[in-house]
Amino acid sequence: MLAKDSVIYVAGHRGLVGSAIYRNLSDAGYTNLLTRTHAELDLTDATATERFFAEHKPEFVFLAAAKVGGIVANNTYPGEFIRENLMIQANVIHSAWKNGVKRLLFLGSSCIYPKFAPQPMKEEHLLTGPLEPTNRPYALAKIAGIEMCWSYNRQYGTKYLSVMPTNLYGPGDNYHPENSHVIPALIRKFDQALQTGADTVTVWGTGSPRREFLYSEDMADACVFVMNLPDEKYDLLLGSDESVSGKFEPPLLNVGVGEDVSIRDLAGLIGNTVGFDGKLEFDATKPDGTPRKLMDVTKLHSLGWRARTSMDQGLKRAYADFRKTQLA
Repeated sequence: MLAKDSVIYVAGHRGLVGSAIYRNLSDAGYTNLLTRTHAELDLTDATATERFFAEHKPEFVFLAAAKVGGIVANNTYPGEFIRENLMIQANVIHSAWKNGVKRLLFLGSSCIYPKFAPQPMKEEHLLTGPLEPTNRPYALAKIAGIEMCWSYNRQYGTKYLSVMPTNLYGPGDNYHPENSHVIPALIRKFDQALQTGADTVTVWGTGSPRREFLYSEDMADACVFVMNLPDEKYDLLLGSDESVSGKFEPPLLNVGVGEDVSIRDLAGLIGNTVGFDGKLEFDATKPDGTPRKLMDVTKLHSLGWRARTSMDQGLKRAYADFRKTQLA
């Protein structure tokens, strides 16, 4: 469990989740937080990463650093997505082990699950079918990270856990017109339509896929909650040695809200939040991606944590954050 003066490294503290984790820890009174920008520490550089860990000796690590993006970015830069994520994970996890990190929380993505996984997706559905091709390189990198945590736990007795968030949104999101995820991309589209007086907004795909969304501040709260679990509960999440137990139990925990919404309905919600009252059009020539992605969060709920931010609340805060970035 974390002490207020524990040395805690938040890797990726400028990202959507990493920044939320940093704020959560800081607001809760943790006083020994380590952060480094990409310019200060390139986590794809093994030597630099090991030097950082050896010098600062973090006790706890939140591994939120990653190369991320939406469908367009994943399709356009597949080589970068798999290479950079594999390198970051391998360097941080290995350096953590070499320097005696007590607990490490590796943040992944719901895209690790098969394209046609049963819904809602349980932790045990990992590696049970083909992945969604549009983000397979990223998903495989994250699966490798889970396996690396599992392997180090088995061989070295480490306590590394993978937490898989559903689709995230919130303050500090990426609003790039091509490389962002669905909620920030739609916020930008609707805001532009409002500002320019356009009477239609075009949404990629048919609008039929269903997605689950979690506010980033809730994700951060879940991460800190899990990292603070007592040993008797935390250790049960670390997976088992399949050759001994005969069970497929990876060190994996889903983090979500347990409810989903269609892209069509999501677009309507965002339009209402922004104040756009024009027409929605759907471009069926664009890819839909996975038909449905809903997380089974039974395990997380059984530990005593639930998301607190409603979609309406979260979208209002996200839009306010977007407008602030535009005025900056």
